[in-house]
Amino acid sequence: MRRVLVVHYSQSGQLRRLADSVAGPLRDSDSIQVDQLQIQMQHPFPFPWPFWRFFHIFPETVRMQPQPLQPLQVNADVRYDLVILAYQVWFLSPSLPMTSFLATPEAEKLLRDTPVMTLVGCRNMWLMAQEKMKLRLQQLNARLIDHVALTDQCGMALSFLATPLWMFTGQQQPCRWLPRAGIAEDDIRAASRFGEALKKRLEHDSTPLQEPVLRGLQAVRVDEKLIASERIGNRSFQVWSRLLARLGPQDSRRRSLGLAVYILFLLCMIITVVPVVAVLKKLLQPLTRKHIARQKAAFAGPSGE
Repeated sequence: MRRVLVVHYSQSGQLRRLADSVAGPLRDSDSIQVDQLQIQMQHPFPFPWPFWRFFHIFPETVRMQPQPLQPLQVNADVRYDLVILAYQVWFLSPSLPMTSFLATPEAEKLLRDTPVMTLVGCRNMWLMAQEKMKLRLQQLNARLIDHVALTDQCGMALSFLATPLWMFTGQQQPCRWLPRAGIAEDDIRAASRFGEALKKRLEHDSTPLQEPVLRGLQAVRVDEKLIASERIGNRSFQVWSRLLARLGPQDSRRRSLGLAVYILFLLCMIITVVPVVAVLKKLLQPLTRKHIARQKAAFAGPSGE
């Protein structure tokens, strides 16, 4: 009997449905047992998010500082053939619940020398979060063999408004003139193809998973226009997260004042820096084509576009 563990944390339910779509074919197999671990915080995060509450966790999220979890309902002594880590992206980093899970003794035991597949559902920017995830998994001696990333259906420009409104109102389409936020339902259903490929590999080959299984299945799409913006944003987040953490603990007045300045800075950066970077990339494209191709290949690994 092959064993697969699916670890996830979902607020709206979208990521859970995505994980279920991938795991569905595995559950249908008589020779594969699928266990599920839902991460639960000791102090649950709200959904929809109050505006200031969301930004108050910015420093801890970017610095990947674990927060208390409820006891994990999993037997860490079980050796799994595959662990699927389904996570959201917060502030260009893995979500705080997933970061907190990865800091537990149970995660260290479960993931050591174990094949891992990461599964992301987010607005559009996941590159820096996945690079941090790769590093953390390396520190845990896990073996990342595949990665899947699905992004919002309404495009980069409109999702800049639609996704935050979903976060802060709990409604995927709070206004008629806005498209529905989130990953397209067809894309969620189509994610079962990844489960089918994993099922075939686990059923017909009893050797441990060593190489990517999902190559050629369009597991990810790397938007080259976002590479530079993510790098710049991540550097800025690192600086601001250290500064805000020094101002005081979560919900302190000093942090609130610092956050007000930070949000103004962030809006200015989005309005000015992102368009400038996009124009420069367009102008320099003939000179940087090979370099960008190498970057895309590295970010797309291990499953590839």
